[in-house]
Amino acid sequence: MTAKIQSVSPRESVEVHLPDGRVLSGPRGTSAGEFLEAGFGSGHAPLVAAIVNGDLRELTYPIKMDSTLTPVTMADADGVLVYRRSLTFLLETVFVANFPDAVLIIDHSISAGGYYCHVKGRPPLTEEELGRLEAEMRRLVEADLPFKRQEVPVQEALAHFERENYPDKVQLLRHRRKPYVTLYRLGDHLDYHHGYMVPSTRYLKWFALTPANSGFTLRFPRRSAPTTIAPPSEYPKLLATFRQYGEWLERLGIENVGALNAAIEAGRSREVILVSEALHEQRIVDIARRIAERRGETRIVLISGPSSSGKTTFSRRLAVQLLALGFSPFALELDNYFVDREKTPLDENGQYNFEALEALNLDMLGDHLTRLVAGEAVTLPRYDFKAGKQVTGETVQLTPEQIIILEGIHGLNPRLLPGPLTGRAFRIYGAALTQLNLDRHNRVSTADTRLIRRIVRDARERGYSAQQTISRWDSVRRGEERYIFPYQENADAMFNSALVYELSALQPQAEPLLRQVPHGAPEYLEAKRLLAFLEWFLPVEVDLIPDNSILREFIGGSILKEFKIWKA
Repeated sequence: MTAKIQSVSPRESVEVHLPDGRVLSGPRGTSAGEFLEAGFGSGHAPLVAAIVNGDLRELTYPIKMDSTLTPVTMADADGVLVYRRSLTFLLETVFVANFPDAVLIIDHSISAGGYYCHVKGRPPLTEEELGRLEAEMRRLVEADLPFKRQEVPVQEALAHFERENYPDKVQLLRHRRKPYVTLYRLGDHLDYHHGYMVPSTRYLKWFALTPANSGFTLRFPRRSAPTTIAPPSEYPKLLATFRQYGEWLERLGIENVGALNAAIEAGRSREVILVSEALHEQRIVDIARRIAERRGETRIVLISGPSSSGKTTFSRRLAVQLLALGFSPFALELDNYFVDREKTPLDENGQYNFEALEALNLDMLGDHLTRLVAGEAVTLPRYDFKAGKQVTGETVQLTPEQIIILEGIHGLNPRLLPGPLTGRAFRIYGAALTQLNLDRHNRVSTADTRLIRRIVRDARERGYSAQQTISRWDSVRRGEERYIFPYQENADAMFNSALVYELSALQPQAEPLLRQVPHGAPEYLEAKRLLAFLEWFLPVEVDLIPDNSILREFIGGSILKEFKIWKA
């Protein structure tokens, strides 16, 4: 056999294997983007990155050996992040050139597809100024300027950001674990952005700047329509909740991850945790008092929100406060109102869609709620999930002082309750609305926070691997965007379950779980991205976290786990 092996000179060409089985050949060193454009043309969602031999790469990545190559487009989860990050850098570059004495803050996402932004150091941008900003961004898109990537030692990056007066970025990089940092340059502007970029500005064709309250929204396409920008939407209640959280952060003196790390390093972990938890309790007490003020009018409390928002712990802490105010909460489980399995609607793939509103027997639910509020005895259903059928449950009769607590994803949907009960309900939207960003230009995604919560909880309570949890996440997000986010402004109150210190507490538990996702698995890229993100956080001692904290729902040790809301 050894006689057949011989030394040869490297081929001048390389082969790339595409997902559909085709093989392309080209000169060694040809970029991944050139191969993909030759292989797929323009008949699909816009290309923004590539997967080369199981790793996410920029389109400029040179192919130096035979490889497998998969396109990443604006219809993919990784693709939208690359596009939005690059668009943010374009906005930042133009803003700095036009308003050098002001500070641009990329604040938080909005469900319609966009980032809410605001400025410091000057009045809010006028519509005319915003129009000029957008026009200049479009001019740079037409100019097709390259995003230039360079790796520099951390100390060199620190010196640059100190010269440019970016104290938040300096504070963040002081706790950098790796000895280097990747910076990007666009024209004369140099900055750090957490993750890959598109090759040049010509890729950034789809965006708009729209005034929003005292700031503006950078709008961009969503995955489901990668070249279409949804109409602007109003979200005053959500924005007010984010603003409240921002004020909490200012009160704590922790407005970014660098400041959080500095507080932990200075031994202030206990103070940060106690104040964060006190602010949560303050908000829960406030909501309970608002319900109490409507005594006699409010008989149903509806609680909704996306996955891993801590709704279970929140509902139990709210029940405790209602008990203290003289009310007797009654927990009604929405899951018991599922229709029989054969009547469950199907999704586009022919699978049972248990998240659809039509998966519930709304007529029965409305009848039972109406009679319970009227003080009648009602025999409730109990759903046998194994058999896929409703069976007879307990018979209950409520007193006039009892309030029904109903938790579920459809709590804010106006179709859930019959008309006469609409005015008897108090609706609460609970979500982890993270506003503690890495720095002024690098957001911490609320969805990432919830996914990390879920990975830790699933491993502890259900024995799921991080790979299994990540594999289900896309489906979970689609359900949220369809059944929850469109109705969030229907809430009478919003509860932000985010805690300023939580990623520092989750990091030591999440990292080993994420490292178990094998290279080559579809979930590997997401695990790798989350690991890189968690590297920015210094850990806090879990023992300092109170046993009634929202976070205990995910890390374990909650005193409320066995707490039962009173029944009739």
